[in-house]
Amino acid sequence: MKFRVSCSLRFYIEDESALIFMLRPYRGIRQWIVRETFVIKPTLPILESTDSYGNSCQRLVAPKGYLLVHSSAEVIADGYAEAAPGAGFIEIQYLPSDVLRFLLPSRYCESDRFGELAREIIADALPGYDQVSKIVEWIRHTVQYVPGSSDFPLSATEIHHRGYGVCRDLAHLGIALCRSISIPARIAVGYLQNLQPMDLHAWFEAYVGGHWYTFDPTQANLYGGRVIVAFGRDAADVSVFHQFGYGCILNDMTVNVEPLNNA
Repeated sequence: MKFRVSCSLRFYIEDESALIFMLRPYRGIRQWIVRETFVIKPTLPILESTDSYGNSCQRLVAPKGYLLVHSSAEVIADGYAEAAPGAGFIEIQYLPSDVLRFLLPSRYCESDRFGELAREIIADALPGYDQVSKIVEWIRHTVQYVPGSSDFPLSATEIHHRGYGVCRDLAHLGIALCRSISIPARIAVGYLQNLQPMDLHAWFEAYVGGHWYTFDPTQANLYGGRVIVAFGRDAADVSVFHQFGYGCILNDMTVNVEPLNNA
């Protein structure tokens, strides 16, 4: 399917600030970018780079005043995420080298604290995909998905104790539980068709059966096109913007996903 996706950010900059954005769709993984637009108003010099996860980054210095950043693209992506019940667990010695970093604890995914809980959750599940499915099912029944309930990332430990959170919080818990039983897991941020309320979305992927598969504790199923913007260990790696300095105020954020029927 073809989708038109867009995200507009409107800031007021109280004092000159450096910013790094991560808004352009990811290239080369289960999606194809047909055309793309990236607009900054006022026009400013931008330094493009790619981080260690393959995410596209845009760095600029914004002067005092109003700033608009708009990213839009037409992307060919699957209309649903592939599921693979029964896909097997990959032993550590057989994992690709670039997957190993997604086994380790990270800032918001303290996997070294969740081993006992994870083993309780996955009891009797086949090693691999079915264990991750058990984890997702447990999160859905244990942690409430409440859009807009947190303004900053919470760690897996915090969200476990709190009992509710936004999409990235539930993803952190799923990632930590997977890593605690030696299943590589990473966060994904991007667009999801028909998400309510519409916003940029976060979910997680687990590496089983030799492939990365999508898991989303906030959704009842995997239907709906997903356009990926960024991957990382946790939310610290995939923020849509980082500001360096004081007085950068986000006044508005508008996100849109539109299926194109002529694809």
